Formats: sequence, C-alpha cells, structure tokens
Amino acid sequence: MELQNKSTSLWGNFFNVRMVQIRTFHMTWFAFFACFFAWFGIAPMMIIVREELGLTKEQVGWTIIASVAVTIFARLFIGWLCDRIGPRLAYTWLLVLGSLPVAGIGLADDFTSFLLFRLAIGVIGASFVITQYHTSVMFAPNVVGTANATSAGWGNLGGGVTQIVMPLIFTGLIVGFNYTDAQAWRASMLLVGIITFLIGIAYYFLTQDAPDGNFKELREKGMMPSKKSVTGDYFKAMADYRVWLMFVIYGACFGVELLINGSIALYFVDYFGYFKDMPLAEAAVTAGLIASLFGLMNIFARTLGGIFGDNFASLWGLRGRTSWLFIVLLAEGLALMLFSQMPILLLAIPTLIIFSLCTQMSEGATYSVVPFVNKKALGAVAGVVGAGGNAGAVLGGFLLKSEAYNSRWDEAYFLIGIIVTAVAFLALFIRFSPEREAEEKALFESANMDILQHRADEANSALHHSIEIVDEYNRTHESKIRTKIQ
Repeated sequence: MELQNKSTSLWGNFFNVRMVQIRTFHMTWFAFFACFFAWFGIAPMMIIVREELGLTKEQVGWTIIASVAVTIFARLFIGWLCDRIGPRLAYTWLLVLGSLPVAGIGLADDFTSFLLFRLAIGVIGASFVITQYHTSVMFAPNVVGTANATSAGWGNLGGGVTQIVMPLIFTGLIVGFNYTDAQAWRASMLLVGIITFLIGIAYYFLTQDAPDGNFKELREKGMMPSKKSVTGDYFKAMADYRVWLMFVIYGACFGVELLINGSIALYFVDYFGYFKDMPLAEAAVTAGLIASLFGLMNIFARTLGGIFGDNFASLWGLRGRTSWLFIVLLAEGLALMLFSQMPILLLAIPTLIIFSLCTQMSEGATYSVVPFVNKKALGAVAGVVGAGGNAGAVLGGFLLKSEAYNSRWDEAYFLIGIIVTAVAFLALFIRFSPEREAEEKALFESANMDILQHRADEANSALHHSIEIVDEYNRTHESKIRTKIQ
C-alpha cells in the first residue's frame, strides 16, 4: 500500500518548514548529525584516553570494533520497529535512551568499563535506519534518492565535525576551567549526551510518521497494513537475495567510512613523522582537523551519489540506479588503495579527499536503490542494509587489530581497497522484474508530471496576478483622465 502525498520536490521547497515533509527532512538529518557526533565524539580524543587508561594498541582495536559491532543488531531491530510504531517514536526513544551511555562514558576508569560504554554508545548508530526510513516515506520516487542521500550525508557530517569540535571543547575546558586532561574529555562527552537527549524530545513534537499523519491514525483509517503483517513482511524481505547483496555492498562503503572515522586520527599520528614531536593535546587537535576532511565531504558528496542515482533512473530506470552504484563503488576501492600508499602527509591529504568523495557517493547511490527493493517492508530492507555497513566496519576493525596488520594499518587499508573493488561487481547482480521496472517508471513520470503541473499552476497564478495589476493600473489611469476632463 503506497503512502500518499509524498513531496515531489526537495530543493524547491527547501525552506518551507510548514510542509511536514520538509520539516521532517530537516529534523531527521539534524538528529542523525547529533547521533553521529555522539557516536564518534570520543574518537578524536582517543590519543588522550589511550594515555590515561593505559590502553594497548590491541585494546584500542577492540574499542573500535565495539563502537560499531552492537549497531549491527540495533539496526536490524530498529528497521522492524519503524514498521511497527513509526519513525517518530522510534527516533525519540533512540535519542533519549542513547544519550545515557554517551554522557555516562565519563565514568569509565579502565579498559573494561570503557569498552562497555563504547559498546552501548554504538546503539545510537541505528539512527541512520530511521533517517532513511523517514525520508523514504516523505518523498516521491523522482527525488527520494536525493532526499535519502542528503539527509544521510548531512548526518554523517557529524563524523567530520566531531573531529574538529570535540578537541576544541576539550581544549576549551582545560584553558577556560583549568580542567585536567582526564576531567576535560569526560565533561566533553557529558555535554554531548545532554544535547542528544534534548534533540530526542524535539523530534517527538516537530515531526510525524508520514505526510498524512502518524502510523497509529493511518492504520485506524485503513490507509496502512496492520501491525500483524509487519513481521511476515520482514521475513519475506530477509529472504530476498538482493537485500543481502546490498548488505555486503553497504559494508564496503559505509562500513569503510565508519572504520576510517574511528581510526584515521590515530593513523595520521602513528604513521606520519609530522606529529612525532608534538605534545599529545596539540597532536590530537591537529590530527583531528586533518581527519575531519574525510567526514566533511558529506556536505555534498553523498547528496551527489543520490542525485546521480535519480538522474540515472530517469534515463535507464532501476537498472540505471544499480549501474551507477557499480561505477562509484569501483572508484572508491581504487581510491582507497591509492590513499594507503601515500608516503607523506602532503600527498595523503588530497588523496584522502578523493577517497572520501567516492565513499560517500557510494553510500548515496546505495540508498537510492533501497526504497525500491520491497516497499511493504521498507524498514526491514533499510535495517538489514544499514546493518551491513556496521558488519563491514567490524570486519575491518578485526583486520586492524590482527597480528598481521596491527602495526601496518597502511597495508590493511590497501587490502580493504582490493575487497571494495571486488564487491563493486555485486551491484551488477541486483535485478528487478520487467513489471517492477514499468511500475516504477510510471510512478517516476507521475511525480515529474506533478512538478510540471505545479510549475504551470504557479505560472498561471503569476500571469493572473500580472493581469490584475495591469487592469488596476488601467482603471486608475482612466479615472485620472476622466477627472481631468471634468
């Protein structure tokens, strides 16, 4: 059953927050931004944490794995929950409950307690699924790829911003309040936890599940399938081979992004001599600023992936979307191999940016396909594919901490690049039936016709307004002439 009144335009109504679709778009990307910021808020301060808690390189590897491992299961569950209770309530509860371990990590005093908090924080990474779900039910086929990619990209931006902001907050607490290093990183995370909680409350009051209302009311009106059918549709989606191909594909792009976000600051400090003689706090700030370049590409890169997905679809249908996914994922793998071989910082930085562009465009391309796999179980598909991203990050984390690559992260990055290049070819095996292709083509064209009709209505309205102005002018002019004659 197709939800009605989806928006056929994103950019044309971008600032019209009175439209529930646009207001939800802005709230959902901002909520995901906050979650991503909180999720990786500790990463740029790991240089300080590693020193204070006396963590070994292997233990640091376990914390990287912990931060993304639990998210696999959280994403599988949250997709089902979205279909059951709707994205509005799902996001509210995730933000409110997820804020607790974010604020509480400051209580950690050894490796075990730090690992457990890092594991619990990973649950908040399930926010991505809700973001993609919510924009998918708010936007029509002609623009859903762009809406999904932009909301996720701007949310992922939190991973880059946190690399800049958290070291600055940390330094500000030391300078402004005379905190010690140990007190400063703990207080920084407490502040992030409080903000995350408040955003959860705002999400409840400022959004709704779908364009025509919340799922509870829509089900009462017979406009949505019942809750009982959700679980059955979930397992049907789980049996679809395309879902699992995309599970692997998303592991090769978003999984790689998560791995890089969690390790890149340490990689720069440990592998480039530029940081060797710096004090720890200065090295953390400088490496964080450079590392932020990877995440900051989300400002536009993931959106580009979605835009190209929609444009390829306008030319070649659903097959166009999967072909674009193959092209950009292949480019990501090649770019990662190149980055891993850069011997000096001056060459590594621009190569990192190219690699980042390809990675985030691949993510946008993936979720320009997701909404079309199974509309009856959108949450299931979004959840399983999203979980694939974290599964990829976990496998990458195990690679970084393995004995073979524990002291050679550059070689590990190169191997991951080879794997991504191979995975790209899986996109060519994602196929849709001729009937489904025809159905989606008709919906796509219908959405475009709605846009043309809207523009025609606006043009007619403007023309009528202009005619009224001319008529008013003529009446006024004639009245003045009569007055002069009299």
